[in-house]
Amino acid sequence: MKPLLSILLSVCSVHAFAQSDSTASPLVFSGYIETYYAFDFGNPADHNRPGFVYSNNRHNEVALNLGLLKAAYNTEKVRANLGLMAGTYPNANLAAEPGVLKNVFEANVGVRLSATKNLWVDAGIFPAHIGFESAVGQDCATLTRSMLADNSPYYESGAKISYTSDNGKWFLSALVLNGWQRIKTVDGNSLPAFGTQITFKPTAHVTLNSSSFVGTDKPDDQRQMRYFHNFYGVFNLGEKLVATAGFDFGAEQSAKGSSDYNYWYSPVLILKVMASEKLSVAVRGEYYADENGVIIATGSPNGFQTFGASANADYRIYPNVLWRIEGKILRSKDEIFTLDGKSSGQNYLLTTALTVAF
Repeated sequence: MKPLLSILLSVCSVHAFAQSDSTASPLVFSGYIETYYAFDFGNPADHNRPGFVYSNNRHNEVALNLGLLKAAYNTEKVRANLGLMAGTYPNANLAAEPGVLKNVFEANVGVRLSATKNLWVDAGIFPAHIGFESAVGQDCATLTRSMLADNSPYYESGAKISYTSDNGKWFLSALVLNGWQRIKTVDGNSLPAFGTQITFKPTAHVTLNSSSFVGTDKPDDQRQMRYFHNFYGVFNLGEKLVATAGFDFGAEQSAKGSSDYNYWYSPVLILKVMASEKLSVAVRGEYYADENGVIIATGSPNGFQTFGASANADYRIYPNVLWRIEGKILRSKDEIFTLDGKSSGQNYLLTTALTVAF
């Protein structure tokens, strides 16, 4: 790991993150660093924010959310990606992965199957095919992730076949996966998981996406089938306003072999306005309902039923440097948070972040 990181560090300094290389080299190196400070008014003694938060999850300390070094290789017939990472995000979100796999952002290789069509097969570790938010904060409209994003897969491993239409309007993919956000399959589970993705861009201003997951996150002797769907749309409403709407819905068997299911769902709406060339603002409203604790277990009478609202401002200091600040409120049906040393149904958060891409 250390020699590879040294090599990546030495070459990344001479390449831009979203580089346009006049030599058209098939191999491109890039990097991303996101540092942050978050103050949770619940003031947790262990500095950990609530357990359902995986990005920007440390309280009252200057922290590294994500440091990423990436190598990408692209030709007409072969492609590959290798990304290595460190930070509080991988510490929290990849805690179940063994050894150095905790530090792998992605590692995959793909081969083109057709000389005339954009048809590929890829295998390895990928960013998840689910959702419109990623671990790379600068690519998201808001500083912190939505509850929907933090509690659905950020990454996955397996193999996929994908097709992009000649006019670029359609993207279709089918996946065989090692599980629900798993690099290493759950011990004792012999059943692969499956996924699909359909993206449609009817115009340059509209993107519609449908992603699904079918599988289990438990060993064979406890198998509970999980069915999940994510839908989102991104709408460019003029030159300065972008609206993003998303909805997650999931169902999991209440017990092995049962015909009864536990359900969860989450809608989210984000509006982003470009106030100037350097300044943008965004507001978010969201809700997450998981009464039976399939994804977020609380042990409280009504489970996890929480509204969230946030507002953030982003200032682009330089083309590759972004400063962000966000205020966030969560309100739960049950008193699952802590405020002023007492149980509370409310949580307040103030976060600032500085990101650089190279």
